[in-house]
Amino acid sequence: MESVITGPGKMPGRQKGLEPGIEARGLARSFGTVQAVESIDFHAAPGEVTALIGPNGSGKTTLLLMLASLLRPDAGSIRIQGIDPVGDPRAVRAILGWMPDTLGVWESLTSREILTTVAALYGIGKTQARVRAAELLDVVNLGQLADTPARVLSRGQAQRLSLARALVNDPAVLLLDEPASGLDPGARVQLRTLLRQLADSGKAVVISSHVLAELDEMADAAVFLSKGKAVRSQRLAESGTQGRGYTIVSFDLQALRRGLESSGLEASYDPNLENNGGSAKVRLSGDEQAAALLGMLVGAGIPIAAFAPSSGLLEETYLSLEDEMP
Repeated sequence: MESVITGPGKMPGRQKGLEPGIEARGLARSFGTVQAVESIDFHAAPGEVTALIGPNGSGKTTLLLMLASLLRPDAGSIRIQGIDPVGDPRAVRAILGWMPDTLGVWESLTSREILTTVAALYGIGKTQARVRAAELLDVVNLGQLADTPARVLSRGQAQRLSLARALVNDPAVLLLDEPASGLDPGARVQLRTLLRQLADSGKAVVISSHVLAELDEMADAAVFLSKGKAVRSQRLAESGTQGRGYTIVSFDLQALRRGLESSGLEASYDPNLENNGGSAKVRLSGDEQAAALLGMLVGAGIPIAAFAPSSGLLEETYLSLEDEMP
């Protein structure tokens, strides 16, 4: 994995004096009468995975396209490693990796040929390009399909090739639009591991995805979008202090009810008709209250079979914002 992280040669994004990561201010973009993005501020730090979260039509892809220098903003400013993608798109593209939600390749070329061709576009020599292509194909588990035409790749295989293509130039900043789409469960786990390693190596990784449970496991920060606006930014480290719902399963539902009522907690209950057990859903203020409640229930002799958040942190935040979204 080290060769994948360090990549071939010195890239422009490693030059001294450049501001790291992504900084965008007041971004706006319209398509006719449709305001796709409206006055968004966005920051993605190096060494972190930043998640973009929002419903379809919220502006996620439009924002990514502007950050990737593929779409000019109507207003606002962007800096990628301190470089303006509008004023110097060539310099930005040299230090940036872009993975769209669809591959869009030369279908008659093989996976290996696609990667070596892209490497040539970045000015990487033929010998080094072949080595880089072989490394990346192994990383995304396409080594056995290296000489297979791209047109016969499945959706998941094409996604993996797209990720390899985005890494050819060892980018300092990596932008990914729905990278897990079409991947099987094993490939999703490998993707999470790889993106976490890339961020830990110092890259700024931005990922848009609808699979919030997966983002919980790898993101450091999240930006929530709705109707072209950023409605909240969140650090995943906030999980210990954020109120969230918990599900508690007990073999004695009546005892659990008495225990929760004695703590002054309101809950909804779902009995198991085959025995005296069941589950309760309750909202707690954070990890400290959860730990204290679990200790009290166990100490009272109530048989607890499971005690866990009802949903992931990002899903909890997203659902709590739905009523507030413009």
